[in-house]
Amino acid sequence: MEKVLVFGHQNPDTDTITSAIVYAHLKNQIGSESEAVRLGELNNETKFALEKFGFEAPRLIENVSTEAKKVILVDHNEKQQSAEGIEEVQVTEVIDHHRIANFETADPLYYRAEPVGCTATIINKIYKEKGVEVPANIAGLMLSAIVSDTLLFKSPTCTEEDIIAARELEKIAGVNVEEYGLAMLKAGADLSDKSLEDLLTLDAKEFGMGESKVIIAQVNAVDVNDVMNRQAELEELITREIQEKELDLFFFVVTDILNNDSVALALGKLALKAEAAFDVKFENNTALLKGVVSRKKQVVPALTEALAE
Repeated sequence: MEKVLVFGHQNPDTDTITSAIVYAHLKNQIGSESEAVRLGELNNETKFALEKFGFEAPRLIENVSTEAKKVILVDHNEKQQSAEGIEEVQVTEVIDHHRIANFETADPLYYRAEPVGCTATIINKIYKEKGVEVPANIAGLMLSAIVSDTLLFKSPTCTEEDIIAARELEKIAGVNVEEYGLAMLKAGADLSDKSLEDLLTLDAKEFGMGESKVIIAQVNAVDVNDVMNRQAELEELITREIQEKELDLFFFVVTDILNNDSVALALGKLALKAEAAFDVKFENNTALLKGVVSRKKQVVPALTEALAE
C-alpha cells in the first residue's frame, strides 16, 4: 500500500504538529499507511508537549513531490502555507478549522472543515466516528493542541465543543488541563533562546487578501516588552522581508498570554489600512489591540475587510 504523508502548514505550531501525528496514528489504526511529517522547525511550546507525552518530532521534508504521491493536509488548506511541490501531488483529505482560500483539486477528496477552535477537536470526533480508542499519549497531544489554539479557553475562537473535547481528553491523558496548559503556554512564551529572525518566522502565515499579499506573524509572550524593546531591529528585518517577498503588508502581533491583549507592528505600503481594521491609531508603526489574541478570528477578518475597501 502506498504511504500517505500527513502534514500541517509551514512555520508549524502545536496544533499543526500534533494533529499530523494524531491523524496519522488514526489512519494507521484503520488500515491506511500514513506518516506524519513537518514543514519547519518546532517552537518551544510544541517541544514541551511532545516531550511530556513521549513523542519524537516528525520527519522534516523540503519538497513533498519527491516524498509521496498522496498527502493529507491538517490545520491548513491555503497553498501558499503548504509544502513545496503541493501542486504535483494528490491531496486526498483536508482536516481544518480555517477559512478556505486558494484551494482547488483535480480529484474529489474528503474535506472536513468545522468552525471550532482547533483541528484536534475535529480529529477527536473522527476517532469516535471510526470507533478507535484514543490512547493516553495521543489524548495528551490533542489536549495540547486545544490549549494552544484557544489560549487555555480564553481565545474568542474557543467553542463549547473545544471545551468538551478538552475535558474528555484531560481524563484520558491523566493531567490537569489548567496546570499543564499554563505550563505549556509559558514554555512557548519563553523567548530567551530565540533570535529576532526566529520570532518573525516561528508562527508566520502568508495570506492573499484580494490583490494584496500579506504576512501575519504572531508570537506569545509573558512580557511584550521583551520583544518590542527591539523594535528598530525588528523593523529592519521586516522591511527586508517585504522587499524580498514583494509584500503589501507585514503585520507582526505580540500577544500577552496573561492579559489577553496584543501589540501590533504594521509595515508595508498598506500599513495604514490597519488603523481602519482595528479602529486604533498606530504610532511609531505600533498599536495596542485590546482583547485581540486570535489571528484567525480577529486579525485576518479585520485586515481582509479593510484591504478590500
